[in-house]
Amino acid sequence: MIGAVDIGGTKIAVGIVNSEGRLLIRLESPTRGGGPYEPVIERIAWMLRTAVDGVGERLHGIGIGSTGPVDPLTGAFGNVNFFPHWEGRNPAEDLERNFGVSAVIENDADAAALGEASWGCGKHKSRLLYVTVGTGIGAGLILDGKIYRGVNHSHPEMGHHVIDASSDTSCTCGSRGCWESLAAGPAMVRWIERNAPADYPYRAELSARRICHLAREGDGWAQRSVERAARYLGLGLANLVTMFVPDVIALGGGVMKSADLFLPAIRTVLADSCRLVPYESTELVLASLGDDANLIGAARAWYHHCASAGGNGAD
Repeated sequence: MIGAVDIGGTKIAVGIVNSEGRLLIRLESPTRGGGPYEPVIERIAWMLRTAVDGVGERLHGIGIGSTGPVDPLTGAFGNVNFFPHWEGRNPAEDLERNFGVSAVIENDADAAALGEASWGCGKHKSRLLYVTVGTGIGAGLILDGKIYRGVNHSHPEMGHHVIDASSDTSCTCGSRGCWESLAAGPAMVRWIERNAPADYPYRAELSARRICHLAREGDGWAQRSVERAARYLGLGLANLVTMFVPDVIALGGGVMKSADLFLPAIRTVLADSCRLVPYESTELVLASLGDDANLIGAARAWYHHCASAGGNGAD
């Protein structure tokens, strides 16, 4: 049994995953961005112990998935913007000491990509691109069964490649025209806030989920916001398909719970933009691990690092 930890900007999730990729138990706790490291790692350890007690099995390892930059070799955090005092802290080492088993850490999108490639919609595929669309856009790329990494084992931030250089929309990274600043959930809200009239009746209760609901109800502003986001999602995916030509693209995240509103426009953009590669052979599917993708992927990251290298590869 592998302990799985998902560290996000709004919540921490902990679970136990067996060797077949099945999540046996899940616990969640809210996080408050900007807080100190020690109370959070203590809470994670307590949640893991509770989860282990809940399944009544021995823990063999711990996999951690976290948003933001992490070093998968050392286990240390980079500059995590929502936890500014965590840079250099090492949750993998701390949990190893606490539980006496090996622990690894991966970027959460890379971890989810590993999970989908091994236990989800990418099983038996050599090249998988996982894209999660929610409050931001994260992506992980699996090539020939391995995570694609950049120099110094860095995670490529595909959500921050520029798809509209003329855009006046600022991104959280400080640039303009980034993919996530134009296509993620907050971009849908921001477009209506900027363009709808002052008396737009739903202005005070906007969220990506609410906009998708309003679009289904026939609200014109919501429909235009969805269409715009879908077009930008398609443009970003077209760039990645042209560069990597994956076997499958797995779409996950909160916004993709309304995928039927987005997929027709995405497919149209892919057909219009991917003229030099066999894009028709790339499957565009919904990620099959759902809300558990990050936890199951974190467990898979442990197997990816440890079991194949002679770690305790037991269930």
